[in-house]
Amino acid sequence: MPRSALVIGGTGPTGPGVVQGLLERGFDVTILHGGQHEVPLPAEVRHIHCDPHWMETLSAGLGRAEFDLVVAQYGRLAVTTEVLARRTSQLIAIGGAHGSLAYAADPRWGPLGIPALPSEDVEHLERDPARGTLAVRMAAAEQALFDGHDAGAFAATLLAYPVVYGPRQVAPHEWCIVRRILEGRRRIIIADGGVRLESRLHTAHAVHAVLLAVDRPAAASGRKFVVTDDNVFSMRQRIEFVAARLGTEVELVDLPYALATPCHPYWRHGPDHRLRGNGRIRAELGYTDTTSAADALGTTVDWLVENQPVPGGPEESRLGDRFDYPHEDDLIQRWAVVRRDWSDDAAPFQATHAYRHPRHPGETWRPAGTATS
Repeated sequence: MPRSALVIGGTGPTGPGVVQGLLERGFDVTILHGGQHEVPLPAEVRHIHCDPHWMETLSAGLGRAEFDLVVAQYGRLAVTTEVLARRTSQLIAIGGAHGSLAYAADPRWGPLGIPALPSEDVEHLERDPARGTLAVRMAAAEQALFDGHDAGAFAATLLAYPVVYGPRQVAPHEWCIVRRILEGRRRIIIADGGVRLESRLHTAHAVHAVLLAVDRPAAASGRKFVVTDDNVFSMRQRIEFVAARLGTEVELVDLPYALATPCHPYWRHGPDHRLRGNGRIRAELGYTDTTSAADALGTTVDWLVENQPVPGGPEESRLGDRFDYPHEDDLIQRWAVVRRDWSDDAAPFQATHAYRHPRHPGETWRPAGTATS
């Protein structure tokens, strides 16, 4: 008799890949989603239409059904945990890689604050409502999931994602660049040299992570795994790659972040790095990227060109990008004037090497460029 699987979600960017992977593994698959939109799925996949965000609607939609496996990709984790308790053997839940972490200055991080690359082994979750009720709720939901695991309600796994990119995103961040280039923009405003680093996750890699947890239930049981692409690239690198993929070059106009407002929708959470590592899932479940970085971003760009969001439509509204080109041109012009009129009388910095490299015996350390006799 085939094992039964419920996918909560199933029609979003990663859903069809997860459903297909479960079918290939012999599962009898049901998806539960709000029913607002459908995607092509094999005929044998059953659908339950209900809102998974509320205990009443999720309970009514499920009735008395039980499943060998539940993959909860949508809804509210706290609700899912309570409703599915003792109704499934394995619960794989999707959460966020950053949203539940304590704020940067929380004393639990130590005197330096939160590391730029927070470790999976030393995570401090938010518990102060004054710092953000959403973060507190996310942290509480994570705790409830693993409390259920400890109580024997199910074997729980939490996969924590950063921002996901790829085809069919509801807020496709690369569109901020793709649309500008398609509309002839060849000067793109960036912030702080474009050196900001952000961990991301391609849809194919998210699917791969879920299926690894399915295939290795004992290793995944009771564990939280941060899931990211293996490599991280700067904002500058990503923009230049998008331009090259579209067959052109762009001039990146560098402004301080506070002034570079047109790039804020692409930068998303401010000027700081936003990083997580994926060491645990690599070590314990054998994760590695299944798609090269160039193919992952390149096919994302290609899909956007072929499936362009409607100007001013839902995707652009979620991005919050105004695509206000006169405003951008004005900023660029005013910044050029500031740069032209700026005067700095200080001598330019000259890098030196801290250790001596003598050219003859006994020579002491000397600054770089110093002549020797």
